Amino acid sequence: MGRIIACYSSKGGVGKTSTSVNLAYASAASGKRTLLIDLDQQGASTFYFRVKVPKKHRAVALMDSKRAAHKAIRETDYKNLDLLPAHISYRNFDTLLDGMKRSSRRLADLVTEVGGDYERIFLDCPPTLSLVAENVFRAADKILVPVIPTTLSERTYDQLRDFFVKSDFKNKKLRPFFSMVESRKRLHGDTMALMRAREKRMLFSAIPYSAKVEAMGERRRPLLDFAPKHKSALAFFDLWEEVEAL
Repeated sequence: MGRIIACYSSKGGVGKTSTSVNLAYASAASGKRTLLIDLDQQGASTFYFRVKVPKKHRAVALMDSKRAAHKAIRETDYKNLDLLPAHISYRNFDTLLDGMKRSSRRLADLVTEVGGDYERIFLDCPPTLSLVAENVFRAADKILVPVIPTTLSERTYDQLRDFFVKSDFKNKKLRPFFSMVESRKRLHGDTMALMRAREKRMLFSAIPYSAKVEAMGERRRPLLDFAPKHKSALAFFDLWEEVEAL
């Protein structure tokens, strides 16, 4: 069983999907058999990789049958990289899990099952603190938390860390990193300095804000594929190397 790496934040628009997509690409490009599981109903990772969702792919089918989950996995255009696509029915994932036995572990068990043939499994997570999130927290070996260096984003991370402590999740799984950094903004610099001083698990790599990252939606390709020398692409690669070394 390979390592399971989740990219999670309860705050939307912080760079979870761009991070998941580029780290999964970097992993596959390094020769590791990699699976990206898109758990967000919006299906952005699925869209970026141009993967067509199977007609019978639904959240309920996924949870009812491990065979259905395996059948739903699709190859991407990139060697060593497969994807388990998202579906709009994922919006009901929490309700579905709530009606099942072992609801806080059912999705975690599925991730472990479908990821058995892979060396690296990346989870692109929805921005909710829910049963889906709790399953992710149990399944993942490491949880990457993108933090925009602002007061509100910092507060969101602090709330997540406190939730882990109160809920007896393993705090050491959390590995925050700075995302969408604008070096010209004094607030960003001040916030980064303060968080680095107090948060010992903060990763060194930081992803700069760039319109090039936003262009992933137009290109429907990882930034590391279409602009590998761009500063944000180099930052994603640095982040991947840092995560690999953990």
